[in-house]
Amino acid sequence: MNKTNLWSQRLGFSNAQADKIQQLGIENFLINSFNATYSKEIPSCLKDDPKTLAELRDYRNKIRNTSSEEAKKIVKQQIKNSNELKRWWLTLIENSSMPLREKMVLFWHNHFVATSQKVKVNWWIYQHNQILREHAFGNFKELTKKILKTNAMVRYLDNVDNKKDEINENLSRELLELFTIGIGNYSEDDIKNGALALAGLGLGENEAQYRKFFEYNGPITYFGKKGNWKADDLVDLIFEQKNTPYLLTRKILKWFVYDNPSEEKVIYYGDYFRKENYEIKPLLLKICKEEFDIKNEGNKIKNPLEYIVTIQQELNIKIDPIVTAFFLKQQGMDLFNQPNVKGWEGGKNWLTSQIYLQRNNVSDLVCNGKSINRKLFNKENLEAEEKEVFLENINPKIKFKKTNNKEIIKELCDRLLFQTDEDLQKDMESILKYDFDPTTENAHQAVVRLFNFITKTPEFQIL
Repeated sequence: MNKTNLWSQRLGFSNAQADKIQQLGIENFLINSFNATYSKEIPSCLKDDPKTLAELRDYRNKIRNTSSEEAKKIVKQQIKNSNELKRWWLTLIENSSMPLREKMVLFWHNHFVATSQKVKVNWWIYQHNQILREHAFGNFKELTKKILKTNAMVRYLDNVDNKKDEINENLSRELLELFTIGIGNYSEDDIKNGALALAGLGLGENEAQYRKFFEYNGPITYFGKKGNWKADDLVDLIFEQKNTPYLLTRKILKWFVYDNPSEEKVIYYGDYFRKENYEIKPLLLKICKEEFDIKNEGNKIKNPLEYIVTIQQELNIKIDPIVTAFFLKQQGMDLFNQPNVKGWEGGKNWLTSQIYLQRNNVSDLVCNGKSINRKLFNKENLEAEEKEVFLENINPKIKFKKTNNKEIIKELCDRLLFQTDEDLQKDMESILKYDFDPTTENAHQAVVRLFNFITKTPEFQIL
């Protein structure tokens, strides 16, 4: 695979940015990505959703005090709005000319997990997502402080039930284990005392706030330091610890380059991250500039979104984002609904036999130009009135420049496959034969068949 195509997919979701990387160079491409504007407009699907605690109380009272049929309609609308939020985000991802910010939002979304299924308030899920967007390239410590005080997070990790006389340790534990320093770098006492410091931090109007009646105001000891600590203090103390940078550095390396990064790289980049006071921009610049010059392709399995968006971009087609969201869910990447607080594990989990089959089915569907219609979706996933939107024809076409079969095969391999061998070459030449004439009316259909074959190879699944 051409290096710029490789890094276009790593820093975005398809080959669409390859030319920009080629023209600008990797450093300037990153700087432009950092500085690119992004949407701050509230999704239209949330216009009538409850946003304040008072509106939320009114909404719940309305459900309790109305007929069962009317209550069902209200709840169905909320579920529909939740699906529309997926459409909104996927539209941002697919239409962004500099998609690195959305790639980082997806990274943070899988780091600071707070699922729609448990939070159940679309506005809080949107607020959480927008904070990740605003601070995607900012400071890790400051982002941690902000996320710790979102309504979505305190609801998701049960801190609404954490009171001075009835301690719930969930948020305290995950703050250490999954969000910052990682297992083996803290004690059970740190978890217990951290929970005391977080006691009473519950739902607020725009962000979580402490409730005086439930908060604990006595001194606690956290990482060996005694004081009347609160949420921000806990984060400051965690980020003073020697091993704090390595958990996130490992996850960023896994997200962009290696499913199994070496400890040497984790420590090397982690030490730099600490030196840069946990700023994300310099860390990304250093990783991408240095790794760009190394032969490291074939070390990361594409996630389902990278797989699907690459196919759409190569075939020059547009699929309703709700359909894309359904395909993602089939492949284990349900947006806003990770399986647990650990998030999507990635790596080999993206290529189980079942997911591989689902990937092949998606490729067959779009490459064969079939209509996306209601028969493809079961009633559990989409409401009948929503399905009408998906009745559309697909007319896939591959762009190619060369004039004979071997040159076209090479062109596609340069953009799509990290490696080929003699057997794979023969298989591709059996599809696009030596006497292939690219000037004929239906020549593109033969190239689409070749592309369909390529998408099913193990080499296409890997970056």
